[in-house]
Amino acid sequence: MAATNAVVGVPKGAPTLTGSSDGILLTIVKYLGLTILTAFGLILLYTFLNQENIGLAAVVGIIVLGTNIIVFVTKLSPLRWMLPGLALVVLLVLYPISYTLQTAFTNMGSLGDDPHPLPKGRAADQIVRQGGMVSSADALVYDYVGYKSDTGLYGVWLNRTAEDGTLETLFVTQASFAAVDGALAEPPANYENYALMTEDQMRTERRALQTITDWGDGSITVVVERRSANVSLSGMLSRYDLTSADTITDRETGATYIADDGQGFFVNENNRSDRLVPGYITGVGFGNFQRLFGDPRLRGPLIDIFVWTVTFSIASVMLTFVMGLLMAMVLNDPRLPGKFIIRSLLIIPYALPGVISIVVWRAMLNTNLGVITDLAETLTGSRPQFLLDPWLAKASILLVNTWLGYPYMMLVCSGALQSISSDVYEAAAVDGAKPSQRFWNITLPLLLVSVGPLLIASFTFNFNNYLLIEALTTGNPPIPSSPVPAGYTDILISYTYSLAFGNDRGADYGYASAIAIVIFVIVAVVTLIQFRFTRQWEQVGENV
Repeated sequence: MAATNAVVGVPKGAPTLTGSSDGILLTIVKYLGLTILTAFGLILLYTFLNQENIGLAAVVGIIVLGTNIIVFVTKLSPLRWMLPGLALVVLLVLYPISYTLQTAFTNMGSLGDDPHPLPKGRAADQIVRQGGMVSSADALVYDYVGYKSDTGLYGVWLNRTAEDGTLETLFVTQASFAAVDGALAEPPANYENYALMTEDQMRTERRALQTITDWGDGSITVVVERRSANVSLSGMLSRYDLTSADTITDRETGATYIADDGQGFFVNENNRSDRLVPGYITGVGFGNFQRLFGDPRLRGPLIDIFVWTVTFSIASVMLTFVMGLLMAMVLNDPRLPGKFIIRSLLIIPYALPGVISIVVWRAMLNTNLGVITDLAETLTGSRPQFLLDPWLAKASILLVNTWLGYPYMMLVCSGALQSISSDVYEAAAVDGAKPSQRFWNITLPLLLVSVGPLLIASFTFNFNNYLLIEALTTGNPPIPSSPVPAGYTDILISYTYSLAFGNDRGADYGYASAIAIVIFVIVAVVTLIQFRFTRQWEQVGENV
């Protein structure tokens, strides 16, 4: 019997990776990709830590560490196929949730004269960096004129009479710093491919001349001011000096500013009302929630917005479901001619992008030029303000949302109706049940078994239906007595967005995060209650 090199259990001629060049290549590619991913992750980790963004640094560290563990631990190899999904879930779902929870208990925001946009260390660095410059002790004052090259580079000609009466002349550009041979009292019209600027040019382009401030490595600094230029051989000094993590000193006045975690500002130790901007992020406990429920000025519009949000969500679900079920029952009649064409036409609102339909409806409801407004004026003799009157604006929102949502309900109900056995109806007819009895006692209970979870999902969607509110009314008309931007048609999510991002006074991220948590709790509780009723529907369906 002839000898063979075939591996037991492997068909003759089948390719193997072990020891093959293909297997080695795949291994190299795998570990090279892992090395690149790890290196990139470590760079991000260092960057986020340097910016004091501990949360995002922790997420990146978890993803990088978890990826390496899954790749190197053989027992975890099945999870390799889930790595991208797991990483995205951690980065895009878990981290935003945890960050929102964290922010809700801080004063983070940028409201006008009360900004708290950065952690303490970064806020202190920004104060030092942007607080202005003062000359160091050895700074020398020069007269100057500006120069400009054909390529758009700038230079300054500096003249100064020293204490011994000698003339010192320097020529400084964005690339060089040097004394002029044989000091010249009068600057020439051209020097080293640079042309002398006129008084008008220097006046209009003084900011460009000031770009020479950061010349070289900082050991020599030139500061171009309005009438003179300061030259410091040891560099310019920031007006503020960060003497410790919690202390900033003003070099000009000698005042000392200390970190006040209660206010979230560096405040003058002798005058607490004197503070440096910007402030820094600090914990406020349940302060944002106390504002939400305790401040009567905020509680008024918030209660109105909450009631409207719940009403809008329930009414939208009911209207779209009733309209969709009605159309589905009509189209389910086999005697209806052309029902396939009619069904195709009825799903057009669902097929079109929602934002396009909303903008078209807004144009038709426009007070001055709207087609529907013109028709209403013809029929009633008055011109209704659909988007400006509080009650009409709410009715308009429900009308447009019904138009957008009923095709989906129609499709769902059509499938659910066709799944109900005709034998049930025949048995009911034999027992003498009327059409209305068959609908309420057979069709609706069996339909809700299938459609119930979708109604819950529809309620949750409409509870956070920001696009409809923003595109149709932007929350208007405004509530005149509200201390914060709020409108009669605002729902909780649009109200939260206007506080966090659309506020003319700035952004209040901490307060907006607190509202987002409250919205989550409300939606979770309502959803659990509705699921309870869904289980009851299932029990009813099983007993039918």
